[in-house]
Amino acid sequence: MKFVIIGGDAAGMSAASRAKRQDPSLEVTVLERTQTVSYSA
Repeated sequence: MKFVIIGGDAAGMSAASRAKRQDPSLEVTVLERTQTVSYSA
């Protein structure tokens, strides 16, 4: 299954990491408009 998250801020990265923890087989893609991505999730 594919999971797309729009927004690479802290909430987006938190959602991505939580989804991956719950189902490691997910293909998670995070889309961010700017060059800055939060790694504090």
